[in-house]
Amino acid sequence: MRQPLSRPLRRALARVEHVSPVAPGAATGLVAAVYGQVERDFGMLAPPVALHSPLPDVLAASWTILRESLVVPGLAGRAAKEAVAAEVSRRNTCPYCVAVHAAAAPAATPLTGWVQRGGAGESPFPDEHAPEYIGVLVTFEYLNRMVNLFLDDSPLPPSVPGAARDPMMRLLGRMTRRRIRSPGVSAALLPAAPLPGDLAWAARTPHVAEAFARAAAAFARAGAAVPPPVRDLVRAQVAAWDGSPKGLSKGWAEEAAGALHPVDRPAGRLALLTAFASHQVGARDVAAFRAVRPDDGTLVGLAAWASFTAARAAGARVHAAGPSAERGTQT
Repeated sequence: MRQPLSRPLRRALARVEHVSPVAPGAATGLVAAVYGQVERDFGMLAPPVALHSPLPDVLAASWTILRESLVVPGLAGRAAKEAVAAEVSRRNTCPYCVAVHAAAAPAATPLTGWVQRGGAGESPFPDEHAPEYIGVLVTFEYLNRMVNLFLDDSPLPPSVPGAARDPMMRLLGRMTRRRIRSPGVSAALLPAAPLPGDLAWAARTPHVAEAFARAAAAFARAGAAVPPPVRDLVRAQVAAWDGSPKGLSKGWAEEAAGALHPVDRPAGRLALLTAFASHQVGARDVAAFRAVRPDDGTLVGLAAWASFTAARAAGARVHAAGPSAERGTQT
């Protein structure tokens, strides 16, 4: 049953917008290593991972946090983690991710309310499960932003007829729940790194902690190419953000980016929209950025850095809201 979807989904890389992913047959080095793990462990070369391929370190980072939080077996069940992924995706208005992960999750669980409350109140799981659930939450806070920027609303090709879409989505959900072993394998794709203080929620589960520590360092390396005034602006805005929607207009991003030097304003606007309202990013926002910085790797790097900056802040808020929070500071 795998072939009817795996081949169309490989072809779906052509539907990635704004950048050109590395084709599977052309992949070498780190990109080939990540693609191999994704197809083996996730059941397909998922476009939300492959879209990162113009920047191999960030490709490895995105896969590592996805694999080690959601895909590998742990204390928390896969269906429950899928429920967290689906609910986070609903909150972030990411219909692509909702379609994939709602197909693999129960319709409603106590975890749905936990996500909706931002982690406040009594947790519906033992403390030792928190690294996995918060890891899934942070992963999808990140991936939702990237998917909203680079993919359309559905993982299925437009040619799939309406009557076949629901059965194919159920098949897709089953494919992504393959049984795998060996937690921690993907961490070896990236160099070792210390766990930042704001990711301390991961510490008690070694494979989750290792994945997020190494991935955070990779996202930081990508962020080094973002103009420093843009990084400062996004960090300041994220530090003051409580997670509430910014509103229907993009005016807030235009106003905030207006304080930057004119050459940095397109990067500032795009980074802010990606971090706070990724579903509002339009082709003009990307085109304005690419007029100044035209290569694929720079675009993926800015989007990934902004997305992960917002995602890790969301994880820190959830951790701090829980009854057994161990507060830390970002490094």
